[in-house]
Amino acid sequence: MLCYSVIMLANLLTPVETQLLLARRLKALRLIVGYKRTTLAHRAGVSESSLKRFENEGEISLKNLLRLTHALGRLQEFSSLLEASEAETLAELKTGVTKKIPKRGRV
Repeated sequence: MLCYSVIMLANLLTPVETQLLLARRLKALRLIVGYKRTTLAHRAGVSESSLKRFENEGEISLKNLLRLTHALGRLQEFSSLLEASEAETLAELKTGVTKKIPKRGRV
């Protein structure tokens, strides 16, 4: 039940709230590992000011976020991000038929 409510809560977050949530999680991981901000920044090849800005404001480039998560051994968690769902309806799941991905946008 707890897992379901966390998923539901995540669906209700705004982009800014999600940025701040990720920033808090990364900071917690850094502290659990025992790294100072300077240590993680150096290991990730990111400026200390970029790391500080991310932890405090949630602002960071995707490139630097990936570098930081790699330095913390958590890069693999991004591999399933934005994957197309295998089935969107129960009928698709039962038949094994999924929608084709269009080559172009329509709007």
